[in-house]
Amino acid sequence: MMAAAVVMVLLAACGTTRTVPLTGRTQKVADNGQILSLSLQEYQSYMQSAKKSTNAQNTAMVERVGKKLAAAVETYLRQNGYESELQGYQWEFNLVQNNEVNAWCMPGGKIVVYEGLLPVTQNEASLAIVLGHEIAHAVAMHSAEQYQKKMNQQTGLQAGAVLASVLGVGSEVTNLGTQVASQYLSFRNLSYSRDHESEADHLGLIFAAMAGYDPQVAIDFWGRMGTSNVPEWQSSHPSNENRIAAIKKEMPEALQYYNAAIGKTTTTTTKTTTKKATSTSSSSGQRFKIGQ
Repeated sequence: MMAAAVVMVLLAACGTTRTVPLTGRTQKVADNGQILSLSLQEYQSYMQSAKKSTNAQNTAMVERVGKKLAAAVETYLRQNGYESELQGYQWEFNLVQNNEVNAWCMPGGKIVVYEGLLPVTQNEASLAIVLGHEIAHAVAMHSAEQYQKKMNQQTGLQAGAVLASVLGVGSEVTNLGTQVASQYLSFRNLSYSRDHESEADHLGLIFAAMAGYDPQVAIDFWGRMGTSNVPEWQSSHPSNENRIAAIKKEMPEALQYYNAAIGKTTTTTTKTTTKKATSTSSSSGQRFKIGQ
């Protein structure tokens, strides 16, 4: 009977398997319909209290760059077998009054840029790098993946408690083991978040290039973002040094898309050979920020 309970708990850790566009990474995601519904509620609640920017020129720039990126991304998805996922996107790009140097994305394409970010981006191409990064979080369904991972972890902890009782382990030992496991998982989740940030950097770089923005500005932009005092292993974001190093390695691929977008070459198309990535994380309405 108790063994059956363990099996039932483990069966609860399900999810849908999909492939992340461009990177080819396989992931397990929770039901995206539920994720979109919950995140939309949180987004609408935030926008009711947020103050939109009164700077018409900057507001128009954010919307213009965002729509250009969204169009390029949708074209790529449509041409590469992801057309069924397009119905989940309802793009919105808002500039709000906030001095924090940041931007964030909700599932389904709800993106908010803080005014404090614009002095750091300095130009449209760098803004495209940021918005591409945020769009990438939505396209890669990072919220749905992290939500599913948390569900799996909770299921694992529950299964461990059930198994401990089956084996006759005392409650004090079981509780201690659960605490240790929870602490370990919290550090693992930071690693998962860093993996997602790195993947969003990669995808975002290419999305910006697809839209005709020079991806090479990403190096200077992330340099202007500065460094964090928090060690990378304690952070949900990669260090700027590692971030820039990875972007430099990915630049040749991004430049192929950029050259195609601006008509510099005729041999490169928007289709790319799928490649496997080694990276593999939070509430369903999670906001993915660019800061550290």
